[in-house]
Amino acid sequence: MPFVLKRFHIEDEPLAFVWLMRTFGITQGEAQRIIDRGRLLCDGKTLPDKSARLSGEVEVVWFEPESRGNAPIVTTPDFYLFDKPSGVLVHPKKMTTPYSMLDEVRHHGGQHANAVHRIDKETSGLLLASRHKEAERFLKGAFERKAIQKSYRAWVQGRIDKPFSVDAPIILNQDYGPTKHKVFISPEGKRATTTFFPLEYDRHLDATLLECIPHTGRTHQIRIHLFHVKHPILGDPIYGPGYATAEAYLEERLSPEERLRYTGASRLMLHAYSVKFEYKNRFHLVSRDDFSTARDQITPPGKREFNCYSEWKE
Repeated sequence: MPFVLKRFHIEDEPLAFVWLMRTFGITQGEAQRIIDRGRLLCDGKTLPDKSARLSGEVEVVWFEPESRGNAPIVTTPDFYLFDKPSGVLVHPKKMTTPYSMLDEVRHHGGQHANAVHRIDKETSGLLLASRHKEAERFLKGAFERKAIQKSYRAWVQGRIDKPFSVDAPIILNQDYGPTKHKVFISPEGKRATTTFFPLEYDRHLDATLLECIPHTGRTHQIRIHLFHVKHPILGDPIYGPGYATAEAYLEERLSPEERLRYTGASRLMLHAYSVKFEYKNRFHLVSRDDFSTARDQITPPGKREFNCYSEWKE
């Protein structure tokens, strides 16, 4: 497990954040975050004050990455590019999370390497990670400024023959009672635009492979836009199936067989395919995974049973 408990005995009473900086080779901000998160204990008690002095038995909850062999597909002096598998978190959700992409980022890049954006757990594909703090600040800022262009691939239900765009504002859900959707299409939401290009139609699966280009960066934008036009992404357990299936998924009660039946695939069929940006040079980077072959994870129409149509509400 990446988080380990390191024990020390201290007698000279150093300032807590200074001792952390010297012992682990981290910045003052990183040391203070360890204290704020209750990961520094003195004689079994968390420290209430960043400027407290340490003495006696000291314990630190420390992240030690464990690689599972997911090496970066691109390496430069400033960043790594990984192909994230579906089902893997970018950052550990809690200290008991057994593995996340941060394990790979820190294993290859050290303590100061960090992922600079997020991808949903079930979305596969490209993850950009900085190798040092200057690159982290630049790349995170570039994502915030929409200076990094991304494209995705998605297998969706039904046949789509022509390119189309969806310009539909998105609002965060404030009431999870009647639905499990995280976002909704609403005139009161923030502007959101996505362009879609059909790449291939599989008649046997009644599924279309789309290229998806988001022009804005709203939460679940591609998922809700495709749901909105009645071509949900296959395998989506939230935007597509009915309330009971979504609730079972979120409560980890949905069996693999039920997921295949009610969502149409064993995973969310969405893949982060390319990134384009400038940082010292111009980069246009593409995933090495051939997402067209992911069709093997889709349930044929005769074996899938979407239970959503009568329950679609936006």
